[in-house]
Amino acid sequence: MSNIINIEDVKLDDSERQRCEVYTRVMGYIRPTTEFNVGKKGEFNSRLCFCEDKAVMGCESRECVCKTEEALSLAAE
Repeated sequence: MSNIINIEDVKLDDSERQRCEVYTRVMGYIRPTTEFNVGKKGEFNSRLCFCEDKAVMGCESRECVCKTEEALSLAAE
């Protein structure tokens, strides 16, 4: 008998989930984004991450998205 759990078979209610805390550096120190005021949250959401691939390729369009930007957008949801 196998003890392997298929990830598609695991279903969690919202009450069973643990909230992911996102931290960012602000003015030289690390702070959780949940403690930001409305203005700072808006500023954080409009930030763009440096992506080495964009810089090397000279890509300036928004179609070229790096992995860090994808992670931040998922964390903001």
